[in-house]
Amino acid sequence: MNKRNMLRMGLLGAAMAMGHAVAQVPYPTKPVRLLVPFPAGGATDIFARALSQKLPDKLGAQVVVENRPGAGGSLGSDLAAKSPADGYTLLLATTSTHTIGPAFNARLPYDAVRDFTPIVHVGNAPSIMLVPNNSPAKTVQEWIAYARANPGRLNYASSGNGTIVQLTAELFKAQAGLFVVHIPYKGTALSIPDLVSGKLDVLFDSLPSGIPHVRDGRLRALGVTTANRTPLAPDLPAIAEVLPGYESNTWFGLYGPRGLPADIVAKVNAAVNQTLTDPEVKDKLFRLGIEPVGGTPAAFSAMLANESVKWRQIIVERKITAD
Repeated sequence: MNKRNMLRMGLLGAAMAMGHAVAQVPYPTKPVRLLVPFPAGGATDIFARALSQKLPDKLGAQVVVENRPGAGGSLGSDLAAKSPADGYTLLLATTSTHTIGPAFNARLPYDAVRDFTPIVHVGNAPSIMLVPNNSPAKTVQEWIAYARANPGRLNYASSGNGTIVQLTAELFKAQAGLFVVHIPYKGTALSIPDLVSGKLDVLFDSLPSGIPHVRDGRLRALGVTTANRTPLAPDLPAIAEVLPGYESNTWFGLYGPRGLPADIVAKVNAAVNQTLTDPEVKDKLFRLGIEPVGGTPAAFSAMLANESVKWRQIIVERKITAD
């Protein structure tokens, strides 16, 4: 081998060694951006900031929360979908952005399945079944019997058409075989006075906003929408004890863009699972009315598939629109 070829071989070897070194650079080496597709101060934002305070200790890099609200969460979600799949842009998504929203809007700028890499299911926020104190029903079973005896004469409130509040009630109606009239409001808080006075018969409100009215003696709680009893409200039965299989939660999950490398997915997943066991993080989430979940990417994907089928079926069968 002449000197020229030896030089070429040496340069090639050096280049390959450098490429291998670059490929082996450990993740992460710079701050990670955590996109929240909703305004600051809401439950998703507070959840993200609780994670961002403790996650750096497990992940090994600063986590910066960035709010990108707009269009029901689709603007921030789309930004995440179109970001580089390098692990430095993650998305904290919810039921509305990735299961309910896509069922209503075929024109979303992203595909909720194709354009993302599921990383971990981080939490669930259940709802609570509320009735007036003068309701004749003291249990879920009694309320179902009451509604069956009065078809079309009872009503339920929601925070508007196409919301998780309406869908939770419609799922309940479908599984119990009830005819109950929908009364939409611009937010569940606006419906509370009418529920307290008895003008409304039932409301499936988020647990943190509904439970204070129960503690103050203004309303009666019959059950929670989790599959089993929850430590968030240990004294309340799960509605599923009467309607097997009934479940409705607002879920929170962490995604990366499509094509996120498996080793990065595994590292972020492990770091988040560890963070969710931190007592301070758990306490903050419990005060938000959120139960930490965690688990594998595969478990998260399975949950997403089930949720999408469930809500799309309810939306189609009950002819629900977001207008």
